[in-house]
Amino acid sequence: MDAKEVELRGKAITKAYAGGEPSSVLQGLLSELRKGVRATEDLLRSTRIGVTVNKLRQHKDPAVASQANELVTKWRSDVRKAGTGTSTPKPSSNGTASPVPAAAPSPAPLKPKAKHNVPPESRNDKTDKVDWKVTGNDIRDNCVKLMYNGLAHMSEELPDDVLRIAREVELAAYNTYQTETSDQYKTKMRSLYQNLKNKSNPQLRRRVLSGEITPKRFVTMTHEELKSAERRAEDARLEKENMNQAMVAQVEKSISASLTCGKCRQKKVSYSQAQTRSADEPMTTFCECTNCGNRWKFS
Repeated sequence: MDAKEVELRGKAITKAYAGGEPSSVLQGLLSELRKGVRATEDLLRSTRIGVTVNKLRQHKDPAVASQANELVTKWRSDVRKAGTGTSTPKPSSNGTASPVPAAAPSPAPLKPKAKHNVPPESRNDKTDKVDWKVTGNDIRDNCVKLMYNGLAHMSEELPDDVLRIAREVELAAYNTYQTETSDQYKTKMRSLYQNLKNKSNPQLRRRVLSGEITPKRFVTMTHEELKSAERRAEDARLEKENMNQAMVAQVEKSISASLTCGKCRQKKVSYSQAQTRSADEPMTTFCECTNCGNRWKFS
């Protein structure tokens, strides 16, 4: 796609955006640009298409915003790959200038990623001054707000980045549990918020914000999958412990009904078992009367 065609696509995007046309129109134009344009610095500067597409990163439809964000990221990568240095040609033996391989460009110094200046523990939609009314639907907008507050809590990411993820999570939930009035949608959004705010599971927020857990995956995770690794390990330990206690209690009940203390003649007996020698020998049972404390070995 040459510069003239790129300019035409840019004008079409501006017209569609200003005219409030359906998101599908914008998505189609963005898709054409992604397939037909290999960005260079000259192309982006002469057509200003980068400026046009960049504006769509704040579009109220998360799908359009996400597609525009991906396209801008791709073009930045194209420009970096296309960057080359220049060198003064050296005269050859016949007096003509011979080409000299271009020197590799010096890598630009990495800039530290910008962080937000509000204390992480105090962050929410009010302190960050974000506009979370982006869908045109009150229920969905409130869920975007809920996701923003869950993701921003204890985070240093910039508000625009957090809001983008919050919008993508809400859209994924809406597409999965339609409609916004369904119990599944509302219950899931409340559950995700509670898990994001869980002090014992900060890894979950970081994994969602970093993209390790995609929005589509996040909204379908089970209660067990949302837990931290430490919590799952602790739950497994407690479950095993409770199962062992339940098994012992069941056997104690069956034996206490059939044994009588030889000292006080009461049928109030508890017991425990222990391995005395090798693992292939039967367990030894030790009995204790709960009435008088008499102990003996049962065989």
